[in-house]
Amino acid sequence: MKYMLLMQFSEKNVDFPKIDEWRPEEIQAHIRFMTETNTALSEAGELVDAQGLAMPETAKIVRSHSGGAPVVTEGPFAESKEWVAGWWIVDCETEGRAVEIAAQVSAAPGPGGQPLNMPIEVRQVMSGPPAEL
Repeated sequence: MKYMLLMQFSEKNVDFPKIDEWRPEEIQAHIRFMTETNTALSEAGELVDAQGLAMPETAKIVRSHSGGAPVVTEGPFAESKEWVAGWWIVDCETEGRAVEIAAQVSAAPGPGGQPLNMPIEVRQVMSGPPAEL
């Protein structure tokens, strides 16, 4: 089964400084951890995809506009206190294994090398619509 692991941040659930306040060696250690994790998942045949996202200030919301040009709203979005920082899609035998992987990436190093204990949302990727539809 495939699972999406969403790395989400919120002003309420982080107790570490924004990454642009980290020392260069802390950022390098964090990136090295993520690279090594992705390599290990790939070698185990469990990694489907993993991506980091740019900061939420670069986001745009696009809505169709009934035959006209789409409406594009620039960020940052003051009303939104949560954002997705990145994701993994893993293909593993059980939800328990997906949770294990999420726990591993949650502990990525941050300032001072301390584990960030980031919240990681685990959701199964649907292979199609429900059979009853």
